[in-house]
Amino acid sequence: MQVSKKLDAVLYTHEHKDHTGGLDDIRPFNFSQQMDMPIFGRRQVLDQIQREYSYIFSANKYPGIPKVDAIEITENPFQVNGVSIIPIPVLHYKLPVLGFRFGDFSYVTDANFIPDESLKLLEGTEILVLNALQKESHISHFTLDEAVDMAKKIGAKQTYFTHISHRLGLHDQIDSELPTGIALAYDGLEFTLD
Repeated sequence: MQVSKKLDAVLYTHEHKDHTGGLDDIRPFNFSQQMDMPIFGRRQVLDQIQREYSYIFSANKYPGIPKVDAIEITENPFQVNGVSIIPIPVLHYKLPVLGFRFGDFSYVTDANFIPDESLKLLEGTEILVLNALQKESHISHFTLDEAVDMAKKIGAKQTYFTHISHRLGLHDQIDSELPTGIALAYDGLEFTLD
């Protein structure tokens, strides 16, 4: 697997630790690109990051810490290096989470409800990444069946399920049970966007 040598920005969907925990790993990009890394998130996400990584934001900077440029976003579209990004508001139980759309590609994780207004923002998506935690009911994530139904409703040409629990089952077995155009994502999956 080829490792990326360039990182333009980090987009945060929400403030849970499993989605913010890799911030220290931007340090090689700070060094190789000689720039502070732009990180984008809602105000509550940036506040959480500032609490979790207080040393990054300290007035007395320790050598070698991650260097970031924290940029607050809302539900309004924004750009990163000329790429237009449309936030997709969804719910993770009662927690507001943002998915993101980049042209014909949409990414929605940690959700169990997508409102009608957000479904409209997903219309015409060609490639969709959607969470499918497990087969059993869950309070804040789509189950496999719910994710399949949502993928069909959105109608992307290809959907990949992510944020998968060990409770879902073996990859090959579950993948073989999915409808055409829907598959489980896997480590190292790559696709090119126009």
